[in-house]
Amino acid sequence: MGRVLDPGVRDWNFPRGVASVALMAGYAAEHGVPAARVLAGTPLTPALVGDPDAQIDARTELAVVRNLVRAFDDHPALGVRVGSRYRITTFGIFGFACVSSPTLGEAIELALRYLELSFTFCIPVAHWSDGEFVAVVHDEAVPADVRRFLVERDVAAMHRMLSDLIGRPLPLTRAEFHHPAPRDPAPLRAVTGIDPAFGRPANLFAVDPRVLDQPLPLADPNTWAMCLNQCRDLVHRRRARTGIAAEVRARLVPGDAAGFTAPPGIDTVARDLAMSTRTLRRRLDAAGTSYRALLDEVRLALAEEMLTATPLSVSDVAIRLGYAESSTFIHAFKRWTGLTPALYRRVRSGRGLR
Repeated sequence: MGRVLDPGVRDWNFPRGVASVALMAGYAAEHGVPAARVLAGTPLTPALVGDPDAQIDARTELAVVRNLVRAFDDHPALGVRVGSRYRITTFGIFGFACVSSPTLGEAIELALRYLELSFTFCIPVAHWSDGEFVAVVHDEAVPADVRRFLVERDVAAMHRMLSDLIGRPLPLTRAEFHHPAPRDPAPLRAVTGIDPAFGRPANLFAVDPRVLDQPLPLADPNTWAMCLNQCRDLVHRRRARTGIAAEVRARLVPGDAAGFTAPPGIDTVARDLAMSTRTLRRRLDAAGTSYRALLDEVRLALAEEMLTATPLSVSDVAIRLGYAESSTFIHAFKRWTGLTPALYRRVRSGRGLR
């Protein structure tokens, strides 16, 4: 086995947007099943599903998947039919980052790095082997009752996305699935363009590695750089709202916002969470963030509020945020926003750059 491309996440339990749920609800509605039935048992409403900025946990989407599978249990190749509807535009800024990548290979590397901006439940790991580029699609952690649906959905969606990138169906050299052959393999054959094999040790699809060097038709270095930054920021924001990062962030935000007290130190936060400072650092690192990154996020939010909603001087704001020197705060604020605190206040007050 040659070089391996590992994904940025190891399991499917990451927060995600609602576009995938909206797509599945749309499929159901087109086939006579109302959205309420697909969303049953979840906190989702049609209005929330239509909000492009809404975020849900993976188990909420999993509940929608189960509802969909139950509603269409007599529909063969349901996962293939649904997965084929995922287009590059379904993935928002993540999709645009892939579209603007220089080559297909670099788009795939980017997609794996920011996999948690997708909607997948099956985790792909790619490698070069014997003249092929192979994506092994892991389903071991996917619940058994929806495993087949999600394998077929996710593989079909991956193939559709890669085909969108190059502007034509991506030619595969192999497509293999762990589950037994369906009664009618035609839908999978139509998606993959080849005869897939079933009952194999793993789910995978493979391509000629030469296709990876193919320049993408919409490649643009400036757009790519901008989209990469936005993907990075979106990942950080999502991680900060869940798990241990969310617990830390909640303790950094003052209970009384009007008090604007300085956030506590990491030792205090660790004691409050009944763990050692070392353990807290390790758990935050595993979550892809750090105490410093969360502290900066909270300090920025508090600084913006104090600069726009109070008459406090820049020096007073710095003190309330826990800075010993106002110059340190000014430097940090400019790094966060590109503006000094004084200029930020003038711009927000409507006095602009005068």
